Amino acid sequence: MEEELLISDNMSKKNKLRSSNWYNSQTHRRDTFVHRGWMRNQGHPSHLFDGRPVIGICNTWSELTPCNGHFREISESVKKGVYEAGGFPLEFPVFSASESNLRPTAMLFRNLASMDVEEAIRGNPIDGVVLLMGCDKTTPSLLMGAGSVDLPTIGISGGPMLNGQHRGETIGSGTGVWELDADLNAGLITEEDFVEAEISMSRSKGNCMTMGTASTMGSMVEALGMSLPGNAAIPAVDARRYSLAHMSGRRIVEMVKENLIMSKIISKKSFENAIKVNGAIGGSTNAVIHLAAVAGRLEIDLDLSDWEVCGKDIPTIVNLQPSGKYLMEDFYYAGGLPVVIKRLLEQNLLNGDCVTVNGKTISENNMKANCWNNEVIKKFDDPLIRDGGIKILRGNIAPDGAIIKPSAATPKLMKHKGKAVVFESIEDLHTKIDDPNLEVDENSILVLKNCGPRGYPGMAEVGNMRLPKKLLKKGVRDMIRISDARMSGTAFGTVILHTSPEAAIKGPLAAVQNGDFIEVDVNKGLMNLLVDEKIILKRLESYKPILPDISSGYQKMYIDHVMQADKGADLDFLVGKRGHEVKRHSH
Repeated sequence: MEEELLISDNMSKKNKLRSSNWYNSQTHRRDTFVHRGWMRNQGHPSHLFDGRPVIGICNTWSELTPCNGHFREISESVKKGVYEAGGFPLEFPVFSASESNLRPTAMLFRNLASMDVEEAIRGNPIDGVVLLMGCDKTTPSLLMGAGSVDLPTIGISGGPMLNGQHRGETIGSGTGVWELDADLNAGLITEEDFVEAEISMSRSKGNCMTMGTASTMGSMVEALGMSLPGNAAIPAVDARRYSLAHMSGRRIVEMVKENLIMSKIISKKSFENAIKVNGAIGGSTNAVIHLAAVAGRLEIDLDLSDWEVCGKDIPTIVNLQPSGKYLMEDFYYAGGLPVVIKRLLEQNLLNGDCVTVNGKTISENNMKANCWNNEVIKKFDDPLIRDGGIKILRGNIAPDGAIIKPSAATPKLMKHKGKAVVFESIEDLHTKIDDPNLEVDENSILVLKNCGPRGYPGMAEVGNMRLPKKLLKKGVRDMIRISDARMSGTAFGTVILHTSPEAAIKGPLAAVQNGDFIEVDVNKGLMNLLVDEKIILKRLESYKPILPDISSGYQKMYIDHVMQADKGADLDFLVGKRGHEVKRHSH
C-alpha cells in the first residue's frame, strides 16, 4: 500500500507528462483507477506508473509483410533501451502495407495506415513514439501519421536483406526480377531457371537489398534527421541493427524530457537535404511522392520545383542496383549513408546545421565518417552518373509535372522523339503488349493511362511496362515509357512517371492517341505531345476515362479525396497537424 501511495508523490516531483492525464490524474481518480488498473492485468508493477515517460512502439510487424517479419525482435531491443533509460515501453500494432502481397497496390492503403498511426498515437497515453518501419509504404505512413500528432518521435528501419546469391553471382531483389522476367519472355532462360533465382534472391530477413523504395525511404529517414546515424543500411540480420534499436529506445526517453518533437527536427532545410541525398544514392522515384505527403502533414511547403532546384547537378555516387552494380549489404560495409552525407557536406551541398534526433546536427553526426570502398561509394570527381538526381519534366501532357530517374535510364533516350503506342488501362496493356501485330518498334514510346491515384485506384507500380515480346527477342531492353502510374524503386529503364494531372480526371495525358509524336528532352525538362492545342482540347472533351467501379468503403473515400501525385497523393482532409490533445472520457 505504501508503494501505491508513492505514485502520486513521485509524480509531483517530475515534469508533467502527457501520459499523466491517464495514469496520475488527481482530479479524475476514477479514470486513473481504470487506466492503471486494467494495465496491471499484464503484470506491470506500480513503479512503472510513477510519472516516467511512456514510450509507444509503433510496430508494423505482420507475417503478410515479409520485409517486416523480424520487427518483434527489433521491438524487444527497443524495449531494453527504454527500460534502461527509465521509460515505460508499450508496443502497439498498426496497419501494415506490404508491396509484395497487398492488392491492388500497397499505395492505396498508405493513407489508411497513416490514419491508424495518427489516431493510435493521439488516443493513447504516449509521451514519445518509436516508429518501426520497413517495407516501403510503412515508412511514409508512419512518418505522416506521427507528423500530424507531433510528439517526440524516432524512426528505426528494419534494414535490408543480405545479398542474394545465385549461381556464383549476386542477385538483387526486384531488379533481378525485372531482368529475369525480360529474359524469360525473350526465351533466354527456362521457367525452372526463373524459380531457382527466386529461391536464391530472398535468403534472409529484411527489405529489398537494392536501392528500392524501402532502402531509399530508410535513407530519407536518416537524411531528415529522424533516426540515429547508420539507420539506412545496416542489414536486417546484423547484430548492429539490434544495437541501434536498443540505443534508439534509450534516446527516445531523453527526447521526451527535452521535448524534442518531430517539427523541431524536420524543416524545409531537412527536406532539401533529403532531396540531395536521394540524388546521390540513386534513390527511388517514390521518394518524391512520399516526401511531399510527409511535408504536407508537417505543414511545410514542398513541391516539384524544390526537386528541380535541389536535385540539380547532384551526381549519383552510390554504385547500387538498379542504377549500378552493388547491393545494400556492400553499401553498409563501405560506410553507408554517413559517407554519402559527408561527401555532400564537403561539397557544401547540404544544410549542415539541421538538428537530428540525437540532438546533434547532421554535420556533427557525419563529418568523421570513413569510406572503406570507393567503388561502392564513389568520389565526387568520379561519380557513377554526373547528373543523377530525379528530373522533373513538364509540357502540354504534364502541366503539373512528371518525373524520371536518369541514373536508371538509358542515356541515348534522354532526348528522343517517337510515335506513341497507347494503352488505355493496365488490362489493355496486358491484352495487347505481346500481340505480334502490335504496331511498335524500338523507337516507339509506350503510353499507359488511367493508372494514377484515382484511376487504378492507388497509383500502382505498373509504370515500368514490360516491353513487347517481339522486341525483347530482338535484344531490345529499354524504351521510353510514359504513364500516370508509379514504378518500383527496384526497377530500371527510361520510365517517365507520375504524369499529372492523371488521365482519370481528364488530364492532358488522356488526349494521347496511337501514332501521335511525343518529344522528350530530359536535360531541358520537357515532354510534349506534338499535336495542336485545339485538337488536344477537343479530344479531352470527348474522352471517357476508365474509372474503378467502387461505390463504398475506404476505396470510395480514397477516390473522392485523394490529391494528385505532385501533391503527394494524400487525402485532402488529412493534410496538416492536428496535435496531441484528445478529449477525456469519464468512466
